Amino acid sequence: MADKPGAPSRAWQRMLSGRRLDLLDPSPLDIEIADIAHGLARVARWNGQTVGDHAFSVAQHSLLVEAIFTRTAAKASPRDQLAALLHDAPEYVIGDMISPFKAVVGGGYKAVEARLQHAIHLHFGLPAELPQTLKKAIKRADQIAAYFEATELAGFSDREASKYFSRPRGISTDGFDLAARPAKSVQKAFVARFNEIGRA
Repeated sequence: MADKPGAPSRAWQRMLSGRRLDLLDPSPLDIEIADIAHGLARVARWNGQTVGDHAFSVAQHSLLVEAIFTRTAAKASPRDQLAALLHDAPEYVIGDMISPFKAVVGGGYKAVEARLQHAIHLHFGLPAELPQTLKKAIKRADQIAAYFEATELAGFSDREASKYFSRPRGISTDGFDLAARPAKSVQKAFVARFNEIGRA
């Protein structure tokens, strides 16, 4: 429904938890892991251009990145693992915008994403801004995941994927789940991994 003439535009989204999340000034108090898991499990990676009966969701990508990060990062703490799991968490609100479109949209998208990420981090006891060494390690895991997804799911050749994501060295897809699964299944797996990290 459109806003009334002269009224300020609505900048919040109602979540299934009942929370109202203000996109311009997100509060850590309005963040819920159930909302994040629900949303990410229903947002498709690669704009849905992947093989299989189900979309490969951002929630499943996040689980993959955290698994790669945990395997490759020396002495990763549970807090580090949580940061990896939540690295794309703002997308439960703003969706997964592919990199070419982010380049077209420019800085406004990045500013909204950063505000959401800060609120999410604060809610879960992480620093608003992660240390650069940790950000780089998570980014490396993210790029490895992108390469695996590109070649296994999104129709990229090895050569094409290497150009955009760099071919991973010393790690293969062995032991990682790259079969796209139903949203509810991935949602449960995301919450379960979040709880497992929390118990650690």
